[in-house]
Amino acid sequence: MSLRKVVILHNEVDLNASIADQDVIVQRDAVRQALCERDHQVDILECTLNLQHTADQLRLLKPDVVFNLVESLGGTDRLMSAATLLLEAMKIPFTGASTTAILRTSDKVSAKRLMNVAGLPTPRWSTGADCEAATSLMAGRAIVKPVWEHASFGMDDDSVIDVTAAADLATLLRNRSASSGCLHFAEEYIDGREFNLSVLEGENGRPVVLPPAEIDFSAFPDSKPRIVGHKAKWCEDSFEYQQTPRSFDFLDSDSQLLQKLTELASACWQTFQLRGYARVDFRVDGRGVPWILETNVNPCLSPDAGFAAALDRGSIDFIAAINQIVDSALNSSSEDQF
Repeated sequence: MSLRKVVILHNEVDLNASIADQDVIVQRDAVRQALCERDHQVDILECTLNLQHTADQLRLLKPDVVFNLVESLGGTDRLMSAATLLLEAMKIPFTGASTTAILRTSDKVSAKRLMNVAGLPTPRWSTGADCEAATSLMAGRAIVKPVWEHASFGMDDDSVIDVTAAADLATLLRNRSASSGCLHFAEEYIDGREFNLSVLEGENGRPVVLPPAEIDFSAFPDSKPRIVGHKAKWCEDSFEYQQTPRSFDFLDSDSQLLQKLTELASACWQTFQLRGYARVDFRVDGRGVPWILETNVNPCLSPDAGFAAALDRGSIDFIAAINQIVDSALNSSSEDQF
């Protein structure tokens, strides 16, 4: 790999930002260290909704490639694709998914529709406006999620609900959307095991599915929903954070399930036309049937996060992986990139 001029682009983080928002700084520093280890020239640039300023700075810096870590803009994940739209318009290669792929996966409802078309298993859902879909969730449990926001935004035990009437579900979703300021939908709650499968683009452009990780909920009491909510991700002193370790160790009896999960993760990569790196989240029901929750095209790259742990389990050096992600961006054809 020849030496490159790399700009790490990330969303602006102020002093009062939440722990979840501050995590992008941890990712930035880890990526910068990995790139500097290979002697690339690295610059840092914060991206805001003032895209003209960002464009002007990029013209001054003249990067060979941008390492894109923009996760949100203007306080919402919904606008993260504005950064990649800018990079595509400027014809600057960048790491990770294209704007099209970001839009297809970030809108969880649209992603589920695409998975249905592709024949990929995903739990039933309702936006509240579709009576038939809402009725299909009745007499069961559902989990209420934001359509666009990620990082378990606003998710807690109260997000898991019993659905008894379509009209009540529609009202709940309207109220949750109004109180949070972001659109919500309801998804069938799969009471079972949870898995995360990270994917790295290989040297030949094909996806390399890393070793599966399972979230261990064994310490949760029966009355507590087994979900990775906001506390489990970000509040280190909480019960949820401390009692949701990930495990890469499985019984031989899980071999067929793990193979199926690997195949489905690869299918998501192809369906959403991903590149660089990604993570696919699953639930597996009591019958052993896997269900795809979502595909994250910009999973956390912090050294203590799941992607780095999967690399380590797969005996892939973190520094090598970060540089491989840069290579993948540069090797993308102009047709794919723009």
